[in-house]
Amino acid sequence: SSEVKELDNRTSQIEEELKNKLLYLPNIPSSTTPVGKSEEDNVVVRKWGEPRKVDFEIRPHWDYGPETGLIDFERAAKISGARFIILRRDLARLERAIANFMLDLHHSKGYEEVALPFMVKRATMQATGQLPKFEDEAYRIDPDDMFMIPTAEVPLVSQHMDEIIEGDLPKKYTAYSACFRREAGSYGKDVRGMIRVHQFDKVELVWFTRPDDSYDALENLTADAEDVLRKLELPYRVVALCTGDIGFASAKTYDLEVWLPSYSTYREISSCSNVEDFQPRRANIRFRDSDNKLKFVHCLNGSGLAVGRTLVAIVENYQRSDGKIDVPKALVPYMRQEVIG
Repeated sequence: SSEVKELDNRTSQIEEELKNKLLYLPNIPSSTTPVGKSEEDNVVVRKWGEPRKVDFEIRPHWDYGPETGLIDFERAAKISGARFIILRRDLARLERAIANFMLDLHHSKGYEEVALPFMVKRATMQATGQLPKFEDEAYRIDPDDMFMIPTAEVPLVSQHMDEIIEGDLPKKYTAYSACFRREAGSYGKDVRGMIRVHQFDKVELVWFTRPDDSYDALENLTADAEDVLRKLELPYRVVALCTGDIGFASAKTYDLEVWLPSYSTYREISSCSNVEDFQPRRANIRFRDSDNKLKFVHCLNGSGLAVGRTLVAIVENYQRSDGKIDVPKALVPYMRQEVIG
């Protein structure tokens, strides 16, 4: 009857509204995530290395770059606007060397390397939790309703959308990509230099695991990201984010923060998170357990690392009194030189 049909339509409408409202709800923090209101309440878990003491003034990268002609902020602003950069000569080569070093290191630990699209569909961004809540932060391409990826995590996770993962878990992926962010809410923050820009390169790590294994996996993933900093001999600390600072999709997050002399403090260079089944539920990614029952996998992601911030850390931590930069030992085979400048 027409009444039943009308009720069916109304039910579908209400279900759709409910589904859309649920997309705005964040993940539930893990019981091991520290309780707090803001980054002030984050907990330092461990430190590695000591900031070096020097008897000369280290030039911040935003001064060093233009003085040497190796970072060109002016021409980048001319062609693209604020918060873009051009790297030249040895720093352009250093950026490439850093990314290759990171990918090779992760490959040696059993990560499968993937080269991915930098543009994705709306459903892809929704599956990983970027949409609908953070649409203002994303670069949208009209009239196609596509999005530039804010991180390779988005296509790395979503490649298994609506799939049952067969075979052994965990699955470990790494990808090198450009990342695009509008930084809509960051007016006035980090206006100098290349710490907060609209386009940056990053090597990403993503794991799919069984639910029981995901917290051990988080420790392993974090250790893999830390290993990059150790091999580059850059002082850093690991910080457990509190409930007030943790990301929308995350149940537990460790930030790795590298020492930057220009700020006289530690700054984030990687975020390693266990999202449990938050993304897999949205993306419908499942596996068969030992009883052959279908269950949602758990998913983890981390930067291994942000390439531009790693370059900044090297420029500042390896600077010499004569203005030259020592190339970290681990990067010499990639650069085929020991000194920049």
